[in-house]
Amino acid sequence: MGNEENLTVAVKVASKIDQSVDTFSQQILVSIYKYFPILANNIYGVTYAQIVVALLLFLFILFLRPIFVKIIISIALKLASKTKTEYDDRVVRALKRPLMFSFFILGLYIFTSILYLQNRYLGLILDSLIIINIFWIFSAMVNALQGVVLRAVMSVDRELSESLTNFALRVIYIIIWAIALSSVLSLWGINVTALIASLGLGGLAFALAAKDTAANLFGSIAILLDKSIKIGDWIKVDGVEGIVEDIGMRTTKIRTFYKSLVVVPNQIIANSHIENFSRRSVRRVMLRLGLTYDTSSEQIEVIIQEIKDLLRSHSGIAQDETLFVNFENFGDSAKEILVYAFTNTAVWEEYLAIREDLHYKIEEIVAKHGSSFAFPSQSLYIESAPWIDTVDTKQN
Repeated sequence: MGNEENLTVAVKVASKIDQSVDTFSQQILVSIYKYFPILANNIYGVTYAQIVVALLLFLFILFLRPIFVKIIISIALKLASKTKTEYDDRVVRALKRPLMFSFFILGLYIFTSILYLQNRYLGLILDSLIIINIFWIFSAMVNALQGVVLRAVMSVDRELSESLTNFALRVIYIIIWAIALSSVLSLWGINVTALIASLGLGGLAFALAAKDTAANLFGSIAILLDKSIKIGDWIKVDGVEGIVEDIGMRTTKIRTFYKSLVVVPNQIIANSHIENFSRRSVRRVMLRLGLTYDTSSEQIEVIIQEIKDLLRSHSGIAQDETLFVNFENFGDSAKEILVYAFTNTAVWEEYLAIREDLHYKIEEIVAKHGSSFAFPSQSLYIESAPWIDTVDTKQN
């Protein structure tokens, strides 16, 4: 009974608004007919005066709506500034565009009222626009309050807070606009439940077509629950290497080191081997030093010992990780020393600086002990050749 009373009240209010608009428009039209009789002529039952007044009022509202919205927003911001939280300020600012659309709907309503174009279908269109605007307001408020969602997600998992927040907001947006769509369909007399049930084979075909979308959706959920990657991670998956920029409901965007953007379906990521370079705390340094063959064993021993001392005293080398320097091999053109250690950082820029410093100091150690680095080379020894003797005899 309460709903019927509310509906009756709403109908009465709407009727009063219609009557007020009609009365106001009639007064204007009568004055125009009095001073400009030619405007009383009509086209398909609509007078020239109605068309002129309707267009002028519609354009007038469109022209003044930025001013109206600015005044409303300013007043609301003053009220919001009295609170301690900043989220109400964000909500007020987020309502700017929906408010602009509200004045557009108002202009359309007045335009159709003056032209007496109010019929069932036009009323349904205006009501649909009002519903869309209402849910647009909800969507804008959710976007403004994403900080609250982020804070709530951080209490659950701080590491994946950004990814989970983006995922949660997308789910909320989908729910909001799904309700909006169903409301508009219901307004037009379409039973949404019956429509879905009546799809039959079409629904089956749609379900099969949406199979990959569903797989990607569950893939995104699996990625977030497994915590295998997060936004900002440096990863390599399915042959793609780069920085994770976004984890969506269907795809994950990876920015490669060539600055191209690669979009990978989430089901592929969920079912592939992921190499996450950002999860390591150290990075390996592996060098193979080739010393010339005239370097003596005594020189090599001293060089190896000084390189070990360098690594053990270097501030950029992780001392609790594997560390060794050994005379590894007799190469084709050099005596090879293997240097193997780990830096205490995984940050690429810092790693390169540490590695560069090691290169300079190792070069100094090798030069200090009278050795040098070998160049790839080959020696050709010819013991005897018949054509050599022939050439020598002819020359003599």
